[in-house]
Amino acid sequence: MEFANKEYLFLLLLLIPYVLWYFLYRKKTEPTMRMSDTYAYQYAPKSWRIRLIHLPMLLRMAAFSLIVIALARPQTHNSWGSKTVEGIDIMLSMDVSTSMLAEDLKPNRIEAAKSVAAEFISGRPDDNIGLTIFAGEAFTQCPMTNDHQSLLNLLHNVRTDIAARGLIQDGTAIGMGLANAVSRLKDSKAKSKVVILLTDGSNNSGDLSPLTSAQIAKSMGIRVYTIAVGTKGVAPYPMIVGGTTQYVNMAVDVDTETLSQIAAQTDGNFYRATNTAELKSIYRDIDKLEKTKMDVKKFSKRYEAYQPFALGALLALLLELLLRLTVFRRIP
Repeated sequence: MEFANKEYLFLLLLLIPYVLWYFLYRKKTEPTMRMSDTYAYQYAPKSWRIRLIHLPMLLRMAAFSLIVIALARPQTHNSWGSKTVEGIDIMLSMDVSTSMLAEDLKPNRIEAAKSVAAEFISGRPDDNIGLTIFAGEAFTQCPMTNDHQSLLNLLHNVRTDIAARGLIQDGTAIGMGLANAVSRLKDSKAKSKVVILLTDGSNNSGDLSPLTSAQIAKSMGIRVYTIAVGTKGVAPYPMIVGGTTQYVNMAVDVDTETLSQIAAQTDGNFYRATNTAELKSIYRDIDKLEKTKMDVKKFSKRYEAYQPFALGALLALLLELLLRLTVFRRIP
């Protein structure tokens, strides 16, 4: 905790003369009664009022101290912090074409891919990670960032109906998805730059071929890990017919050969995931990537924290006043 007006804390020094006055000089101003001998009262029991006679003074001092602290404006810690951590720069390139609704992975391909990717992101807190999504076109859902909570929120909002609603063209533009991810890594200063490309189809859209994008990635020192999602043969695909969901068997057409060539050309690895367990295992394997040093800056927001001190001062004053007017009331 920090204080915005630290100079107000010097007012606490006023408590010293107040305590001296209370114990040394205050008794001289109070009415007294002279007695020839007080021996008879030496062992007389003290009432609880006598034992608590200084309580109002202590409450007054506490109230004064809390008011001074409130005036000094206590605040939560707020600063830029720099530290060096081990991490790499990673771009996730995820296929969001309508075929990702197939349910050979549970609950379906897109939800399984999002869930496993979220677990992967949470397990690498020191990495700069971004997200590119593609169908017939590609765009950046989240640029590389160390703010993983924002990235996870954007990942959670990824849906396959953006193509169905006409927001982007449907299809599978693997080359464009890879190129978009590579463009986000071109200015990276990290020693290790990685793209994790996940798709369930074959390239049938876009202006760049997947192998051309792979050559660009190789020229920039970017390794590409490719993941082919989908079982072998056919997969159950949901279709809305007359307001109800009907399932049809959809042929799985994933271009494993091209994905394998992309990985080999960029010194990455090719993986095939036919179920959710295999997909988790793939991400665990990628999680063993080498790491490099980078500087991270973190920012924490400042909040005013005077309210509890002000409330405590008010309560102390009210209690001190109440005691003086009732329990410790003096009649001249």
